[in-house]
Amino acid sequence: MAHDYEQERYINEFDPKDYYETYYNPKSGALVGEWTTFVLKNLHGIFSTGNIVGDTLIDFGAGPSILNLLSACEVFKNIITSDFLEQNRAQLNRWLKKEPGAFDWTPAVKFVCELEGNSDNCEKKEEKVRKAVKRVLQCDALKNNPYEPIVLEPADCLLSCLCLEVPCVNAAAYCNTLKNFMDLLKPGGHIIIQSVLNCTFYYIGNKRFSCLAMTKEEIETAFREAGYEIKKMDVVPREDRSRMDLADYDSLYCVYARKPATV
Repeated sequence: MAHDYEQERYINEFDPKDYYETYYNPKSGALVGEWTTFVLKNLHGIFSTGNIVGDTLIDFGAGPSILNLLSACEVFKNIITSDFLEQNRAQLNRWLKKEPGAFDWTPAVKFVCELEGNSDNCEKKEEKVRKAVKRVLQCDALKNNPYEPIVLEPADCLLSCLCLEVPCVNAAAYCNTLKNFMDLLKPGGHIIIQSVLNCTFYYIGNKRFSCLAMTKEEIETAFREAGYEIKKMDVVPREDRSRMDLADYDSLYCVYARKPATV
């Protein structure tokens, strides 16, 4: 019952505009800098190696953000992005269609273009993302098929940032979600999960939301128990602790893993 209540609360109280202003506003967002640099550098590094190839990528639980797609669009021509909340999907569509009220992700786009050595290509990069995104779907991390009633063709890669610690109530639920993701991937497919460790809460505006506090060891165990081969796991301590009142995480993590080619 508690979880149904949390889902209802997100549906009724999660405001994408407040989320963007709190965490991603280019001038004052709490995640701008340390977090965005960590995430975008990791994704650029992983996707530019040439080790991940294919046609289709799933971006799971994107919120209202397109950050995950800035490097992925260089590899994948077919991107499915998704979120549980209708209001977040509406924001994603607003940006994809260049509609009024779309969030400004220009600083992140510029940062990735600089990583790629193409600092003048920001508009081209945005168009590449827009062209690659074929669908914006609803997803639910707690369902056996997170895209029910839609059955997706297995993808080459699944990507998710700052998502699983919200719907999952404990480490077992986190592991179970990873197992369900297996069915969304082709044999040998890749999975990249980035988020924060030991976080119990975060604020959006004046609203407090709870979070599952996971340790590095618990995440490694969850991936192994779910059947993945961990290729790389990076954990870095949180350096900027000036806004611990906003979200109490102490580290950032990135797991890059693979579904076995034969299961």
